[in-house]
Amino acid sequence: MKLVKPTNALKKSKRVGRGNGSGLGSTAGRGHKGAGQRSGHKYRFWFEGGQMPLHRRVPMRGFNNHNFAKTFEIVNLSQISKIKSKNIDTEIMYKNGLISSSFVPVKVLGNGSLDNALNVTATAFSESAVKKIEESGGKVITQ
Repeated sequence: MKLVKPTNALKKSKRVGRGNGSGLGSTAGRGHKGAGQRSGHKYRFWFEGGQMPLHRRVPMRGFNNHNFAKTFEIVNLSQISKIKSKNIDTEIMYKNGLISSSFVPVKVLGNGSLDNALNVTATAFSESAVKKIEESGGKVITQ
């Protein structure tokens, strides 16, 4: 079956600045004087014609602590239990693909369970993770 494009599928672009007979001669559709008439001028999508922009008219809300916030890589006990090692630290977590770098702060959360005693070294632990690790006979070591 042969596909045929409809007659209005391709629209010819306007040829500006080709004389007054074309309908877009003289100023080429840019109007008279001002920044919009100059070459290289762009109206950014947020520009509102000199009016106070929306992002400055709307009052600020909330609080953002991004300068001092502590960000952790999160690891659950269910992930740690799959590692076949007695001593687990950030280097071993990194080699097993649980975290993106061995130099980042790691927080261990208590989602999951442990079958055997493990010595886990990390930056921070949740209360439930500490409880489960110590119940299984392991040790919690904070860096």
